[in-house]
Amino acid sequence: MREPIIIDTDPGQDDAVALLLAFAAGDRLALRAITTVAGNVPVAQTTINALRIRDLGGADIVPVHAGAEGPLVFPLETAEFVCGPDGLAGAGLPPPKSTRAPGHAVEAIIAICRAASDDGITLCPLGPLTNLALAFRLAPDILPKVKRIVLMGGAIGLGNMTPAAEFNVHVDPHAAAIVFDCGRPIVMFGLGVTLQAIASHEHVERIGALGNATGRAIHGMLTRPRPGGLGTAGHPMHDPCVIAYLLWPELFAGRDCFVEVETGAGPLCGRTTIDWNGRLRQPANAHVIGSVEAHELFERMIERLATLP
Repeated sequence: MREPIIIDTDPGQDDAVALLLAFAAGDRLALRAITTVAGNVPVAQTTINALRIRDLGGADIVPVHAGAEGPLVFPLETAEFVCGPDGLAGAGLPPPKSTRAPGHAVEAIIAICRAASDDGITLCPLGPLTNLALAFRLAPDILPKVKRIVLMGGAIGLGNMTPAAEFNVHVDPHAAAIVFDCGRPIVMFGLGVTLQAIASHEHVERIGALGNATGRAIHGMLTRPRPGGLGTAGHPMHDPCVIAYLLWPELFAGRDCFVEVETGAGPLCGRTTIDWNGRLRQPANAHVIGSVEAHELFERMIERLATLP
């Protein structure tokens, strides 16, 4: 039986790879919708990007809904300095051939959750958590239908936007606090594990040699010029870890932890305090992934991506 999922995203290069991996796993995952949020670039552009990626992957049947234009409280901060002016620098993708689906992303999340079977639906947020937080506050009745939330965000150590905060949580810490407090099972992929999932030069070249348009686009995105100081010799695949976990959970290891999001003003805003050793004696609210078998992850990803157009 295929696992029904919604991907909430702000593409972004690694978001694009995550979407493509989900398209390539149609035998395992039933992608009900792609919902977009402001993050790497403003939401108008993340929506265009989701449509471009959908065209590339031949997944026209999956609706794309545009979502929140900004965080719950703070002004929007974007990341063009990393992902390029359009968010997909290096991909070489044309404008989308189709248009987004009617209705707001938050409305779509609520409707899909309400219509889900008793087994529920898995939510896969890859960007700031604004859409999910709004859906949970507007329609708390959907929470029992949320089977689990598998998300990329936060850090057990240093952040990548501030010393304390990872980008997705930094952009909308108030939304992250709502989601971590929602009472549903959460699997958290923070920087501590995603920075282990480094696409080596060998892996990148193998993707480029797949002989399909998907491989060429991913190769272009992963070999684009990047600003100095990003800290790795290869390219970290943050968001694809979320989809990979749905497919191959045996490649990951972690532990149940209490996670608290700092929302107060100051240098710690957006920090995810992860009680890895249980010192706070608080009930766990997330399964925090701490390690990944990176080589096998990329072997399996490349095999899946080879099946796309």
